[in-house]
Amino acid sequence: MEWPNQQQLKLIADNTPYATFYMCLVTVLIRINDGIIKIIEKLTYFSIRMRSSTSFIPHNLLPPADLQRALLHNVVHARPSQRIHVPALVVYVAVFNDGVTLEKECEHLRCLPCQEAPVIGDLQNNFLRLRLQNYTLRWERHTEFTSYTLVQHLPEVAQLGATDPELHSFLALPEGWLAAIPGRTFAAIKLAMVHGELDHPEEALELARKWFGENAVVASLIGRNSHSLAVTDFMLRDSGFERILVVAPKGTSESRAGRVSQRLLEIETYRLVALRGLPAAKQISPELSNAEQQLADITAQLESKAASEQGLLDRIISLAVRLERATVEHTYRFSATQAYNKIVTQRIAELRESAIPGTQTIGEFMGRRLSPAIATVGATAQRMVSLSERISQTSALLRTRIDMLTEAQNQQLLEKLTRGQELQLRLQSTVEGLSIAAISYYVISLLLYVVKAGKAAGLPMHPELIIGVMVPIIIGTVWYITRRIHNKFFKLD
Repeated sequence: MEWPNQQQLKLIADNTPYATFYMCLVTVLIRINDGIIKIIEKLTYFSIRMRSSTSFIPHNLLPPADLQRALLHNVVHARPSQRIHVPALVVYVAVFNDGVTLEKECEHLRCLPCQEAPVIGDLQNNFLRLRLQNYTLRWERHTEFTSYTLVQHLPEVAQLGATDPELHSFLALPEGWLAAIPGRTFAAIKLAMVHGELDHPEEALELARKWFGENAVVASLIGRNSHSLAVTDFMLRDSGFERILVVAPKGTSESRAGRVSQRLLEIETYRLVALRGLPAAKQISPELSNAEQQLADITAQLESKAASEQGLLDRIISLAVRLERATVEHTYRFSATQAYNKIVTQRIAELRESAIPGTQTIGEFMGRRLSPAIATVGATAQRMVSLSERISQTSALLRTRIDMLTEAQNQQLLEKLTRGQELQLRLQSTVEGLSIAAISYYVISLLLYVVKAGKAAGLPMHPELIIGVMVPIIIGTVWYITRRIHNKFFKLD
């Protein structure tokens, strides 16, 4: 629908008796039309968002979708690059977010003069871009830190050729908002992107040196065909910020400027996070040296048999426990250092640097200053692993020695048991012989009473003669019965 322009309205007003009423009516209709257009734009936006969800995936054409399909698919779209119109000032602050909840960060973002204040649901994807008056703010939450990126117009006093310009007073954020960000600051950068000719990079670099106040700088031409010039001094100023300057020719696209700024900011961010492992490596190094010396002493005493096995075992267990505690405390930090260093190396490679004669490139600076620190952390981590393996080997040797001593003691015990069993068998044989004699004596005594009773009854018997004849028979019978019982028990065994 096309609405009349101003000239047509004026012509209608001159030829209509109700001109004022008609113009007011048309104005109201135009505003209603603008409102409808805005509503359609919002509905289109939400329609696109809904199409990216799992509910949009047609289930009649494919097997049932995995619950995480849409989430995994949209990971590559989670943090889109910024579009920056040059000249621009990018203010970047990164804080460690341990102990800081999403609710606290959302409450802080609501302090901005937004047309629509963000709610906690807007922060669930760990990314939010707020378009405010004359500037934009980008919020990102990572595993260990949260970053806030402000993009605004660069003031005229800070263009290429200025001498150490003051930038803080030109920030578009409310006063005190940056200082109130929840968390602990570890990176703060002011990145200025300006227009400049790069036909003679040395001349542009001289102007950039003035912008840094004549501090020593590192610089390189970056991008395909050396499209832009990146300069920094990696120096912390009294304000707590570092500075980076990017000189790009006129006509640089907003997407390219956004990618360049993101890479430079990520290089410095991940460099600082990677270095968190260095203090821990220096702190644990004396403890590792002490542990290595103790392990050497234990090994020497194990070889010379100068100490008891129990004492050596107690010492090596104590040493292993202390090393395991240190490993648990620092392994994650050392592994994170290597992971962040890989990101730094990747981002530097993506810059596609070209050197300017007489000036270090960013990659060369990082290689000379960052690589030794990363190597120290890597060596410390490897040292912990090696020490743990050596403790395990020493412990295995000590256990082998203790096992051999235990086997020798068991062998001696078995020999004693064997000798005891032999003595027991001999004693058992002796007891069996005495038992035969005792049983025979009692049987003969009983038989003697029987014969004497018969004689007393008038029977013609001679007791002594009868008993004398029966003694060998009784003894033989008792021996035979005892042997049968003995053999029967042995068969049961």
